[in-house]
Amino acid sequence: MRHDPQPRGSLHPLLAQRFSPYRFDPSSAIDDHTLHLLLEAARWAPSAGNSQPWGFFTARPGEPDHGRVVRHLARSSARWATDAGLLVVMLTRRHVDETQLPYSEFADYDLGQAIAHMTIQAQAMGLSAHQFRAFDLEGLTKELGPNPGWAIVSMVALGKAAEEPPEHRERRSVADLLSAPWTPSE
Repeated sequence: MRHDPQPRGSLHPLLAQRFSPYRFDPSSAIDDHTLHLLLEAARWAPSAGNSQPWGFFTARPGEPDHGRVVRHLARSSARWATDAGLLVVMLTRRHVDETQLPYSEFADYDLGQAIAHMTIQAQAMGLSAHQFRAFDLEGLTKELGPNPGWAIVSMVALGKAAEEPPEHRERRSVADLLSAPWTPSE
């Protein structure tokens, strides 16, 4: 695998400067207006057939729902995620009601689009986002009780980073992105 750590060309600064912090400023709150803008960004993401199969559960420090989410974090994520100004549990609608009939085979992909939009909106507002899956999925699902057909996929912590982006970030090269999935022909 070849690495190309620095973005080249004219990659938009919001993308080039994005990083996932492991420390958030616990004194930096996410107000209602900011929360609304983050959710609006996700709302306008593209989806297959305009199905918009995503849903969110938000929790901010000081709110009762924050404790409901935090108690299910793994130790590895609890060390930094609890200080974020906002935790967002990300859900997708995978099945139609209580059946095994797929709602959309693109549901997880579409959720990823919505979170990407939210992440870039956060970056544009001077916030950082760290997506993660280090939590007790079964426990959190039982705690929150999503409707039939809905499944928790992941979480994102959002807030003011309490650290600077690393000097160098390891990223796979564009050449590797194009060649890794394929067996070289002989």
